[in-house]
Amino acid sequence: MIAMLAGVVDQATADGIVLDVNGVGYLVFVSSRTLAKAPARGEPLRLLIETHVREDHIHLFGFIDEAEREWFRLLTGVQGVGAKLALALLSAAAPAQLTVAIAAQDRAVLTEAEGVGPKLAQRIVNELKDKVAGIELRASGAPPQGATNEAVSALVNLGYARSDAYGAVATAMRRLGAEASLDALIRSGLKELAR
Repeated sequence: MIAMLAGVVDQATADGIVLDVNGVGYLVFVSSRTLAKAPARGEPLRLLIETHVREDHIHLFGFIDEAEREWFRLLTGVQGVGAKLALALLSAAAPAQLTVAIAAQDRAVLTEAEGVGPKLAQRIVNELKDKVAGIELRASGAPPQGATNEAVSALVNLGYARSDAYGAVATAMRRLGAEASLDALIRSGLKELAR
């Protein structure tokens, strides 16, 4: 099993990179996010790899960081989401955006990916919401981690499920912005949960 490749970029295609590793060119399928961060031809690149072996082919999927690879693994664990669809989702939204979208049960973010309709988006949310509850909310512009965790903890202590609490706090963060106080996050989260 190939877990990592380090080499030189030989060429980039619409959905992948040919990585020259000591004279052997590996075609690695990547998200548009990874493709955008890849260096120019002839420059060194290191990718984390997921190897998919089928009876008729071996495909390599590459990731610029561990967060993207972890989300690929989560997404491909959902019924109906294959490797190519997982890459489409990672192209439409960064890992932090996926975390917030699933915690907030925001299917619209997921349907932005090519090939993901409302029913599949709902299945992804349903199957991953409890798994995502354990992932820290790291959306850009989010309030300090302590305020996020404390707001979620306060809602859980009031009897709400952790996944529901994360969703409510994620929605509150988007609405209130980075300057939101802990009290404001809790109040807004409670209003969200009451809907």
